[in-house]
Amino acid sequence: MSLLAVPDLHFRRHRQIAEVLTRHGLRWLRDASGLERFIPFRSDLSEGSKAESLKTAERVRLALEELGATFIKLGQFLSTRADLLPPEYQTELAKLQDSAPPFDSKTAKEMIEAELGQPASALFASFDLEPLAAASIGQAHAATLRDGAEVIVKVRRPGVVEQVEEDLEILQNLASAMSRHWEFAALYDVEGLAREFAQTLRSELNYLQEARNAESFARNFAGDPKVHIPRVFWEMTTSRALTLERIRGVKVSDLDSIEANGLDRRALAESGTEVILKMIFEDGFFHADLHPGNFFIEPDGRFGLIDFGMVGSVDERLQERLAELLLALAGADCDQLVDALLEMGVAASRIDRDRLRRDLENLISPYYGRPLGEIALTPLLDDTLAIVRRHRMRLPSNLALLLKTIIITEGLGARLDPDFCLLSVIEPYANRLLLRLYSPARWMRKLKRASLDMAWLGAEVPQQLRRLIGAIERSGFEFGMRPESFEPLIKRLERIANRIVLGILAAAFIVGLATLLSVYRPLGWENWAGVMFAVGFFFALALGIYLALSILRSGRD
Repeated sequence: MSLLAVPDLHFRRHRQIAEVLTRHGLRWLRDASGLERFIPFRSDLSEGSKAESLKTAERVRLALEELGATFIKLGQFLSTRADLLPPEYQTELAKLQDSAPPFDSKTAKEMIEAELGQPASALFASFDLEPLAAASIGQAHAATLRDGAEVIVKVRRPGVVEQVEEDLEILQNLASAMSRHWEFAALYDVEGLAREFAQTLRSELNYLQEARNAESFARNFAGDPKVHIPRVFWEMTTSRALTLERIRGVKVSDLDSIEANGLDRRALAESGTEVILKMIFEDGFFHADLHPGNFFIEPDGRFGLIDFGMVGSVDERLQERLAELLLALAGADCDQLVDALLEMGVAASRIDRDRLRRDLENLISPYYGRPLGEIALTPLLDDTLAIVRRHRMRLPSNLALLLKTIIITEGLGARLDPDFCLLSVIEPYANRLLLRLYSPARWMRKLKRASLDMAWLGAEVPQQLRRLIGAIERSGFEFGMRPESFEPLIKRLERIANRIVLGILAAAFIVGLATLLSVYRPLGWENWAGVMFAVGFFFALALGIYLALSILRSGRD
């Protein structure tokens, strides 16, 4: 069969994406990703004045919503990347709610029975066919076990894995095309972001991973009476179905219900943020999707957490970078602050250190001498992230998630208590982190590891040097270099050589013409002398102007 006869396996989906982007006035995004070829005769799909009247960020959100589950998750993922997107995009994409129309309840019940290997009547004392919630990946049903325990059963949508896999493959291809045609995409490694997003979404599709995350949180809060993590019923959990203990309470944003239960909002703001800060600073494993729908307050004031599909981690290296950042801020040391920020981030291009230092100095100077209780953290972080974007730096994904979680935490606290200040609550956690990282015991462990490394080097280096010297004696010494790294230098040298040759030719022409006119004087040469001089003059002038313009243009570049 001819290759031309083989259809594009994803042609229909490609065309749908292209049409949606066009209809929402996002032709620039369609063209940058190479999708315009899928609608060559249908370029008039825009909704006209309605689409044009909306802001670009809003049009992006609406397009992602229309494209379904994978793209809704993509928008949520991008909303956490404050190092890449300006605030208006973050705010707009954060509005993407992972909700969808419920699918047939009988189908859901049949899928649960098939997964668990028993009829629902044998598994549950009662099973509510009306879904409690429906999302793009699955939906949840309330049920009661035979022993009377109330549970929530989450079941994956039929066909969702196949659709997500198709979309992820398309997104990877689009990211590759965008990196070739759009400077921003190449600069910020959009292909790497697409791979990272694919990994995150695939883990959310697997309910076993969510169950393991829930158990990790349960272990971390095992001795904390303020926190309620739902129990996982492993005997009724698979990769497609998840059974968790049901948590009843009011959303942390439902202020009227909180006051009706007689709960102290100020105390809740402090204890709730302490729960989140413990995850970050002590456990190094935090819930990364803390919107009000996943954070409940039970009647006795205990906090209940649900939905553990999106999590983040803070490893020892990131903790060290955070500690350095805190020390630099505390000491108002801008040079140390620049070092900490550069070590945290990945430079997408060459960084002007002096300019970065000036920007950071201007950022923190208004806060000199002010007590922590008077500093709002969210504006400070927003301004810091604006500097990160201005200098084209990228943060590690876990750090981006962490900053987003801290901003959400301050928002939750301020919603419960308008006078709440997150920095005053963070301070003791930050102090404990610094004491832990710079304690003598930890430094002794680091010195022990370093001494082992030095002992290994002492034993191995002589042997490796002997082998190296032997290899040099046998076959000489060679350097391996990548030719493509010299291409810019070679091209520049070629341009310089061309200009020198042109200059030599112009000078030779002028000298040769002058010599010819002064020496060679055939009969009647006076009639042609003026013409020959004019031709020679203009030819030399043209070469000179070309050389001058070429040099000036290269100087501007």
